[in-house]
Amino acid sequence: MKNILVHGLGQNSESWHEVSYNLGKNGFDTICPNLFEITVTLGNYETMYHAFSTFCNQQEGKLNLCGLSLGGILILDFVKEYPEKVNSIILIGTPYKIPKTLFKIQSFLFHIMPKRTFEKMGYSKKQLIALVHSMGKLDFSKDLDNIKCKSLIVCGAKDNVNMKSAKLLNKSIKNSKLKIIWNSSHEVNRDNPKELSNIIYEFWKDY
Repeated sequence: MKNILVHGLGQNSESWHEVSYNLGKNGFDTICPNLFEITVTLGNYETMYHAFSTFCNQQEGKLNLCGLSLGGILILDFVKEYPEKVNSIILIGTPYKIPKTLFKIQSFLFHIMPKRTFEKMGYSKKQLIALVHSMGKLDFSKDLDNIKCKSLIVCGAKDNVNMKSAKLLNKSIKNSKLKIIWNSSHEVNRDNPKELSNIIYEFWKDY
């Protein structure tokens, strides 16, 4: 069984460092791909999803997938297309539907951020803005009742933007569980990695 941690937009694989370390102490080796490295040519969301799905399908055996925000979105797409490949999913701060207003704000912030911020991820400001624009019409609320694998929905207690989405995902995905992490906002893997590690461990050890 492979355990894969998928970062969010504005993060990279290092964002999972402490969580991955804690899980390793409990016997769970993890893989933390950098989405901006495995996506050779970043054009839009579809190119990133294709790169992510290829990466996942190259792994032997079934997968335990855990993703934050953009990572959760990619996981939802993957488990719908390749249900036989997935053992379990954990969705953290993942939108039920793309919040168009919020994405417009994100795009605006990207426009005013310095180029060096994007260069750390290996892509240009223009490419990241194009990625955000391409996600504007995505809707993941469909076919959620077809997800059969073990599922856990996680949200930071201070993540007001995604709390409603977490509850809707929990309601729509059959037999899923919902966990709220205190002292945390959207980036749970950075805000409270210790509690998140414990929750992931308790979930994975049962499945």
